[in-house]
Amino acid sequence: MAHPRIQLIHAVSVAQGPVHAAFARLWPEARIVDLTEASLAVDLSEAGELTDAFTGRMAALIGYGVEAGADAVLFTCSAFGAAIEVARDGVEIPVLKPDEAMIDEALSRGPRIGGLATFEPTIESLAGGLAAAAKARELKPGIDLRHVPGALEALRDGREDEHHRLIAEAAAEMTDVDVLILAQFSMSGARDAIAEVAGRPVLTAPDEAVRKLRGVLGG
Repeated sequence: MAHPRIQLIHAVSVAQGPVHAAFARLWPEARIVDLTEASLAVDLSEAGELTDAFTGRMAALIGYGVEAGADAVLFTCSAFGAAIEVARDGVEIPVLKPDEAMIDEALSRGPRIGGLATFEPTIESLAGGLAAAAKARELKPGIDLRHVPGALEALRDGREDEHHRLIAEAAAEMTDVDVLILAQFSMSGARDAIAEVAGRPVLTAPDEAVRKLRGVLGG
């Protein structure tokens, strides 16, 4: 498929730049289109947990992508993984959760997995995704997931340097792992601010998602 149409679905606008950059770098031939539903993150923060209503909303968003002619749908907010998992059942085109490609890659890197997130509800979603993927592979990794307070707020306020600094400081405390994952698309810009540690690759969700989609669609 030479120029597939990829429907991107965002819950926060700050995820757009990082995933656009990943496509430009890794798969420029793909045609990407954006849909942002900003009330999702607000509603999840207020609800405190994923409910059946969120599954319905994920299904509606997937349906929009299908009707718009997408060859694949990629969600970019990791906090909704469980709802996406249910909503994509039976959909004929590939529908990718934000962090599933990154999780698969992380599990192949070693038994000690560290993760950072700036949106606190992402922690529960990421933990569930890691647990399910590890069980499917009959693995029992050690998992250490941490929230980085204040970083997402800094990014939303345009204080990108502070966002990157806070993530880098949190990463500096997680050196005793085989792989470190940055849980959200919006965090990938901080990758270069994180000090290199031998034996600890740092994975970002956008890069791994683009690589997986390109493989699935034969790009």
